[in-house]
Amino acid sequence: MLVRPQPAFAPYLAEALGTFALVFAGPGAIAVDAESGGAVGGVGIGIAFGLIVMAMVYAIGHISGCHINPAVTAAFLALRRIEPARAAGYIAAQLAGAALAAFAIVTIVGDAGDAGATAPRINGADAAFWSELILTFFLVFVVLAVATDDRAQGAFAAIAVGGYVGFAATGWGPVANSSMNPARSFGPALAANLWEAHWLYWVAPLAGALLAAAVYELLREPHSPGSSPPDP
Repeated sequence: MLVRPQPAFAPYLAEALGTFALVFAGPGAIAVDAESGGAVGGVGIGIAFGLIVMAMVYAIGHISGCHINPAVTAAFLALRRIEPARAAGYIAAQLAGAALAAFAIVTIVGDAGDAGATAPRINGADAAFWSELILTFFLVFVVLAVATDDRAQGAFAAIAVGGYVGFAATGWGPVANSSMNPARSFGPALAANLWEAHWLYWVAPLAGALLAAAVYELLREPHSPGSSPPDP
């Protein structure tokens, strides 16, 4: 039986589709909440973010790794787990998917909620910067733990990552929208033409992601593929 090889564009299309789904579901929930007068609620928004990430990890993780976030891709690049050309293609696909989703939100819902655009909400840009850096650090730390170490419970990666995103969006969303993702911030900013403190939604997540990569590599014990860790 002949097996059709995966098209070369498949991982990039998967990243675009996954990021579209993330933005349409998460920031889309913010826009729907604003237009409906709070029908979704903060907890509902957090659940929307967490569940869509969980679903996408299951749906496209085997195709592209389901980065759907330039910060995650940057961490993999720093650890040499992805080639530079492929990383650049991933990031371009993520930005395109995010932008298309944001324009879809505006088309469907209207201008309410600014397509879920990110902006500092509590204590200004400084608080937004540090919350984004810290939240992204732990997001990428979790991703690296469940996606790059064969001793982790890989089958539960989607639950771990989606659960963390849901926590961050619910518990810390009011501070600065808990983006942790430059593409998630870029798409709505472009669609709503709202660029307030947009720089920090690139700098803080990327800094947090690279710090997480360095810390995880420091903590991770070298091992041969498939080997078990020694007894404590």
